[in-house]
Amino acid sequence: MQAGGYKKMFTIREQAEAREKAMLSPYASLSVNTRGRERNEKPCEIRPAYQRDRDRILHCKAFRRLKHKTQVFLCPQGDHYRDRLTHTLEVSQIARTISCALSLNESLTEAIALGHDLGHTPFGHSGEHVLNQLNPGGFIHCDQSVRVVEILEKKGQGLNLTWEVRDGIRNHRTSGHPSTLEGRCVQLADKIAYINHDIDDAERAGILKEDDIPEEYRRILGSSTKERLNTMICDIVKNSIGKSQINPTGDIEWAMKNLRAYMFRNVYTGSIAKSEEGKAESVIRSLYDYYTEHLESLPEEYLVMIYHRGEGVERVVCDYISGMTDQYAMAKYTELFIPKLWQF
Repeated sequence: MQAGGYKKMFTIREQAEAREKAMLSPYASLSVNTRGRERNEKPCEIRPAYQRDRDRILHCKAFRRLKHKTQVFLCPQGDHYRDRLTHTLEVSQIARTISCALSLNESLTEAIALGHDLGHTPFGHSGEHVLNQLNPGGFIHCDQSVRVVEILEKKGQGLNLTWEVRDGIRNHRTSGHPSTLEGRCVQLADKIAYINHDIDDAERAGILKEDDIPEEYRRILGSSTKERLNTMICDIVKNSIGKSQINPTGDIEWAMKNLRAYMFRNVYTGSIAKSEEGKAESVIRSLYDYYTEHLESLPEEYLVMIYHRGEGVERVVCDYISGMTDQYAMAKYTELFIPKLWQF
C-alpha cells in the first residue's frame, strides 16, 4: 500500500511486462530486461519496449521502400513474384510461429524480422555486391540495416531502437551470432523463407520444376512448398522446446543446407532470373561514380552528414544509393546518363 492507503495503479505497459514474466520461457528476452536505447526515453504507457520498436520499424520510410526492391527477380511484372517486402513479411510470419511455439518474446522477434532487410540495395544481392566492391569500407546489407535504424531514418535521428533489436538485425545472416533466441528465430526463418519462396517463384517463372529438385532433399523435406515449410518449422520447434538453443535436427539441417546450395547453383547464379544482373550492376556503378564526383547532387540531408557530421563521402553515397528502390535507381540513371529528346 502507498501513502494514504491507495494501491499503485499499473500502466497497461507494466501489466503486459508482468504477463511476459509470468508466461514466457526462462530463455525468453523480457522487455523489462532490455539493455536499453542509445538515447534514454520516457517509456510508453501502453507498449513494452519491443512492441514500440516493432511499430517504429513498420512506420518508417525504409520499410515502405522494400515493396519496390528486388528479392530474386529484377522488377518482376507478374503479380505474384516476391519482392523484398513480401520476403520480409514471410520471414516475420515464420519467425513469429517459431517464437510463439517456444514461448519466446514474439514482439522482439517481429521487430527484428521486420527490420532485418531495411538496408538492402536496389536489385537485390547484385546491388549489394557492387557497392561492396566500390566502397573502400565494404558494404554488407545487415550492417546497413542497422545504420538505417541508428542514423539514416528520420533525417539523421534514427529510430533509437533497443539494443536487442539492433543486435538481431545485425546478426541475421548465416554467419551471424544473435545474442537472443528471438534473433536466432529470425536467422533461421530468413533461410526457411527464401529457400521455399524462391523455389516457388522459380517454378512460376519456368526455371525449375518440382521434379528437378533432387529426390534426396524432397524425401526428407517434402515435395511441395507447403510440405517443406511445415517440415522445417515443426522440426525446429520440436527439437528446441525447453532448450537454451534453437536448432533443426541433423538430417533436416543437412537437407536445408544442400537445398540452399542447389538454389545457388541453379537459380541465384547463372539462371535466366539473373540475365539482367549485369545491367543492374552497371546502373549502380554509374550512380556511385557520379555521386562521388558530384556531391552537390546529393539531397541536403546527405550533405549534412558529410559536411557537419564528418561522414566519409563513399559511405554517404552508399547510404543514398542503397536506399533507392529499383525504379528510382533506374529513373536517376536515365535522368543522369540518357540524352533527352529535344522539345520544340
